[in-house]
This record gives sequence, C-alpha cells and structure tokens, in this order.
Amino acid sequence: MTGQLKEIRGSVDGTSKAMNQQISSFTKETVQIREDMKQVQEVMKSISSFQEIFRSPKLRGEWGEESLEHILNEYFPKELYTTQHLFSSGEQVDVALKLPNGRILPIDAKFSYDNYRKMVESESEEDKKLFRKKFIEDTKLKIQEIASKYILPSEGTTDQAIMYIPAEAVYYEITMMREEDLARYARSKKIILASPNNILLTLSAVNHWYKDVQITKKTQDILKRLTKVQQDGKKIMDDFRKLGSHLKNALSSYDNSEKRLSLFGDRVERLLDNSPEEKQLPAEDNDK
Repeated sequence: MTGQLKEIRGSVDGTSKAMNQQISSFTKETVQIREDMKQVQEVMKSISSFQEIFRSPKLRGEWGEESLEHILNEYFPKELYTTQHLFSSGEQVDVALKLPNGRILPIDAKFSYDNYRKMVESESEEDKKLFRKKFIEDTKLKIQEIASKYILPSEGTTDQAIMYIPAEAVYYEITMMREEDLARYARSKKIILASPNNILLTLSAVNHWYKDVQITKKTQDILKRLTKVQQDGKKIMDDFRKLGSHLKNALSSYDNSEKRLSLFGDRVERLLDNSPEEKQLPAEDNDK
C-alpha cells in the first residue's frame, strides 16, 4: 500500500505540474492579448485623431501643405521650389516650382471635406444627393480660387496650376463623379488635379525637362570644348605647315647651295687643270 500511495502521489504531482504549466501559459497568453488590445486601442485613437485633422479646416490645410512639401522634397532639390510663395496681390501659394524656362508652376493643396464627409455618412439618398451637390459646388469654388489667385503670367507663372488633393478618397470621388465631370471643368480653368499617388506622375514631365536641360548644357559644354580643340588643331596645323614651308625653303636653299658649290668646285678644278704651273710640272719631273 505504501508503494501504491507513492505511485498515486507521484501521478498527482505530475498532473499538478502539468496543470500549473498550462495555467501559466494561459496567463501569459492572456497578458499578451491584453497588451495587443491596448495597442489596437492606441491605433484606433490615432486613427480617430487623424480623422479629426480633416474635420478642422486649419489642420486640414496644414496637413495638405506638409504632405505636398514632403513629396516634393523626396524628388526635387530644395532650390527648385519655394513654399508659401508671395504674389504682389498678397496671396500665397503653397508651392511654386521653378521651371527650366524661368517660369514657376503654382501648386496649391486644396479640397473640400465637410460636405464630402456628410455625403459619405448620410444614410438617406436624399441627403446624399444634397451633400453631393454641395460638394460639387465647393470643389468648383476651390478650382476657381486657384485659377484666379495663382495663375498670374504677369508675375512669372505658367498658364496652368496644380490643385493637390491630399486625400485619395476625395480625389477619387472628384475624378469619378458621374453627376458632373469635375476633371474636365478643372481643365477648362487650366487646373490640373493631382493626388498623393499621381502627383509625381504629373510632375514627371518637369523632371524630364530638367534632365533634358542638363543633358543639353553638358552637350553644349562638350561642343565648346571640341570647338576649342578644333581651333587649337588648326593653329597647330598652320604652324606645322609654316614649318614645312620653312623646311622646304631650307631644303631648296640647301639644294641650290649644293649645286653652286658643285659648280664652283668644277670651275676650280678646271682652272687648276688649265693653270701653267700644272702644265709645267710633268716636264720638271722628266728632267729629274
């Protein structure tokens, strides 16, 4: 019986240890789940606060300006654009992008969110139609505002401007609107609509333009250097031809001198042959 009691006690102890391990593991998992829930709640709070940004017109404008500057800063040097560019009228455009031809391209972050939010959150179709109509009117006013305030060729701007919409959902609603073609209306006012996903595609032409200008400048520098090399080559060729001419003249003079010396030598030799002394020398030799 003592042996059986030991076996039973050992079995109970093993079962107790297994249960304790399971309870400990369960407790750890529960604590981890609780921590994960806290993180989810924090994320939800941040999302809620992010939505509050779009509710406030001031914060909405600051968000649009900051996101626009961040995107441009990633792909364009700082010296190619200025923020809060001031016109003589006192109006300020969010970004003025400098172009290779000396003009500036106005880019302004604007979008109407209040009526868009009401339109999305409305439950009845009548309310949706009402707020959609107001949203269309608000968007048109924003387009007109950019066209009238920032397209100023007399102050060095292009005849077009970009309306940057920092919310993809709002941009999609504007460009895919069935009731009215807002994109065509914007083009009629010489306004280009852009979102965070496609603004770089919109500005790619400017980027390629700068690259073409750089290539053209480098090509012109190369051509200038080649022209200078060509001019130096011509000078060297002229000097070489002069040297060749001098060498030809020297060779000609040498040949003439050689001929004259040869003739002079022949004459001297003839004179010596015909001199009396030379003729008498053989007789004297005979006498000896």
